[in-house]
Amino acid sequence: MNIFEHQRRRLLKYSLISGLGIFFSGHWSSVPGQAATLIRAAKNGLQPPDSNGVRLPKGFNSRIVVRSGQTLFGYNWHAAPDGGATFAVKEDGGWIYVSNSELENQAGGVGALRFNQKGDVIDAYAILKNTNRNCAGGHTPWQTWLSCEEVDKGQVWECDPFGKLAPRLRPALGTFSHEAVAVDFQKKQLYLTEDKPDGCLYRYTANLFDTIGNPNLDSGILEVAEVIDGHIGKVRWHALPDPQATDTPARYQIPQRTSFDGGEGIWYHNGIIYFSTKGDNRIWAYDTRIRQLSIVYNAALFINPVLTGVDNITANAAGELLVAEDQGNMQIVVVNRDTVLPLLQVINQNRSEITGPAFSPDGSRLYFSSQRGISGKPEDGITFEITGPF
Repeated sequence: MNIFEHQRRRLLKYSLISGLGIFFSGHWSSVPGQAATLIRAAKNGLQPPDSNGVRLPKGFNSRIVVRSGQTLFGYNWHAAPDGGATFAVKEDGGWIYVSNSELENQAGGVGALRFNQKGDVIDAYAILKNTNRNCAGGHTPWQTWLSCEEVDKGQVWECDPFGKLAPRLRPALGTFSHEAVAVDFQKKQLYLTEDKPDGCLYRYTANLFDTIGNPNLDSGILEVAEVIDGHIGKVRWHALPDPQATDTPARYQIPQRTSFDGGEGIWYHNGIIYFSTKGDNRIWAYDTRIRQLSIVYNAALFINPVLTGVDNITANAAGELLVAEDQGNMQIVVVNRDTVLPLLQVINQNRSEITGPAFSPDGSRLYFSSQRGISGKPEDGITFEITGPF
C-alpha cells in the first residue's frame, strides 16, 4: 500500500467516525455555537413527504409559491428556474426573490417575485429578457443581481431587482461559460466560477470606485487562479490578457492556471470564498486573507456520501453552508464543521435539480426551485418557500 492510499483509507475511517471535522479546521472557527441551528434541526431526520412532495425536519413547512407557466400580475413565470437571491425592500419591510431562467436560444432571463412584510406575493415582473442559459449568478452588497450566461461566449448582466433600472452588460467580468459570482464584501473583489470540465476560478478587481466605495464593473482587472502546489495550497493570480476571449478562450490564456472540474455555486462568508465543482463533487474554501485554497468536502472520501451533485451554494448567518443537489437525491444539504445532513428532500422529481436556494433577508424563510419538476421538462419548474425554526 502506498502512502497516498494509506492516507486516503485513514481519511475514510475518520470521516465516517467524526463527520467533517477533519476537513473544516479553521473555516468555521468564528461561528457562534448557539447560532448554528440547522444541523441541530436536521439531526432527527426528515419527516415523510408533505402534500407538496417535500420532506422536512419536524417543525418546518413548505408551500409552492409559483409554477413555471403560471401568470402572476401579468408576468408569466419563467421555465427552468435556476440561481436566485433575495433583496430587502426597506420601504415596507418586504423583500424580492429573483430567479434566473436557464433557457437557451435567447429565451433566458431573470424574473422577480415581490413579497410584502407578511410574505404574500404582491407583484411579479421580468428584470432581464432575451439572454442565453442564465444559470446562476450572485447578489451584490449594493443591491443588484449579477446574472450569468452558461455558454461559451457567456456574459454577466447586472440587473436591478426592483425593476426600475435597465439591465447592464458587464463585459469586464469576462467572456466564458459563466456559472456564479460572489462578492468579497471586505475587499470589494468579485470571484467567478466557470462550468467546464477544465474551467477556472476567476477574480475581478476594479480600478475605479463610486462615491460610496462600490467597485466599477466596467473598469478593472480579470485574473485567473493558479494553485501553486497542485490543487491545495497558496494561490497566485494572473491577469488575463484578453478577458473578452477574442481569439483564445479565457481558460487557456494563462498556461499556469489551475483547472477545476465543473465550477458551480459560489458564496462569500467571513473572509472565505466557498465554491463547488460538480465533476468531482467537492466544495472548496479560498481564504482571501492568506490566499490559501483547501477542500472542505470531498464526496470521494465517503462510502455512502450524503451529498452528491453539488451545485448552488448559500449560507445562513451562522456560516453553515446549504448546498443544492443537481439530481443526486434532490436534497438541500447542510454542511458545517462537524456534519453533513440533508435539510430537505423533494421526492418523485428525479429528472430535475434543486436550484436557487436563498434566505429571505431576515433569515426566516428559504426559497428554492425544482428546475424541471415531476416531468423533467423545463416548463414544469416549481418554486418553493420553506418556513420553520431557522
